[in-house]
Amino acid sequence: MRVIKPKTVREYAEQYPDAHGPLLLWLRAARAADWNDLLEVRKTYPHADAVRVASGNIVTVFNLRGNRYRLIVAIKYEWAMVYVLRFLTHADYNKDKWKEQL
Repeated sequence: MRVIKPKTVREYAEQYPDAHGPLLLWLRAARAADWNDLLEVRKTYPHADAVRVASGNIVTVFNLRGNRYRLIVAIKYEWAMVYVLRFLTHADYNKDKWKEQL
């Protein structure tokens, strides 16, 4: 898959040092992946979820670092592209404000 804004993932890794390893592992896995749907994503990340946001679009949410963080991306399977949208703590994710922004 082609990851749009890998630099953003690396910036999140610098900003959240305890998530550095999991974020870079996710980036490496996403780049190497050939996902065609959520079921294939779940072969690598079993707890990945599809969530409908205010715009009506579906995003994919990855739980990272033992559920401490959420990486939110848009995956365009037909184009083999992953767009990095947000990286949130579990507490910020649970507030659901991010759903209204996407």
